[in-house]
Amino acid sequence: MSCSVSELPAGCRLRGMGSAAQGGSSAPLTTPLTGNSGSGGGGGGGGAVSGTNSLQEAGAGPLQRPQSQKPCCFCWCCCCSCSCLAIKNAEDNGPTRRDPASSDLLSEGEKPTLEEIRSWGKSFDRLMRSPGGRKVFRDFLRCEYSEENILFWLACEELKKETNPEAIEEKARFIYEDYISILSPKEVSLDSRVREIVNRNMVEPTPHTFDEAQLQIYTLMHRDSYPRFINSQLFKTLAQLPEGVSASGSQQDSPT
Repeated sequence: MSCSVSELPAGCRLRGMGSAAQGGSSAPLTTPLTGNSGSGGGGGGGGAVSGTNSLQEAGAGPLQRPQSQKPCCFCWCCCCSCSCLAIKNAEDNGPTRRDPASSDLLSEGEKPTLEEIRSWGKSFDRLMRSPGGRKVFRDFLRCEYSEENILFWLACEELKKETNPEAIEEKARFIYEDYISILSPKEVSLDSRVREIVNRNMVEPTPHTFDEAQLQIYTLMHRDSYPRFINSQLFKTLAQLPEGVSASGSQQDSPT
C-alpha cells in the first residue's frame, strides 16, 4: 500500500513527517511505507524506519547549509578578486621612486662625455641646452617636488616651434590649464604682474604667449634649484667629483 502524508492516519502522519524532517525535506512523503509482516504490533514503527531508509537510499540525505564566505574587505563582494585586492596588487607592482644618487639616469645613446657633464656645474644655460642635462635636472626636481617648473618651461619651448594656428591655440590652452590655473595641482609660482600679462595674451594665443612666465620660471630654477643641484650627490656622482670638491673644481672648506 502506498500513501502520501495527507492520506496517512494521524499516528502515521506524525511519524512520516518526523522522518521527512530528519531527511531535511518539506516535500510530501510519497515513498511506500512497508512494514515487516512478521513484526506484529511494531509494524508501524518498522514502516517508519523503512521509509527513512528509502529516503536515504534515494539520496535525500540531510541538507548541508552552504558556508558563507567572509568578505575579504569592507565591501559587498565576497570573492577573492575584489577591487581592494586589485588596488593593492597595483600598488605593490607599481613603479618605485628612482634612487637620486643613481648613475644610470642616462641611457647609452644619450650619455654625454664627462667633460660635458662637468660643464653643467659651471653654467645653468649649458645644463638647460643639453638634452641629457635637462633629463638629469628634471629627476632632481622631481625629488624636490618641483618638477612642474621644468615641465612648464619645456612645454613653452614646444609651443614656440608650432606654426599651425589651431594647434597653437590648443597647446596654449593646455599649458594654461596645467601650469597657470590656480585650480591645477601643477601650478607654477608666478607674480601678479606676469599672470596679468598671460591672461591678456590668452585672448589671442601666439607661440610667445607665455614668454614672460617662462622667463620668470627659468630665473627661479636658476637661483633656487640649480645651486642645490650642483651640490647634490646626484650631480657629483655623474661628474665623478671627489669628496670636498665643488662643481667649479675648487676645494670646499670642511665644516669645523
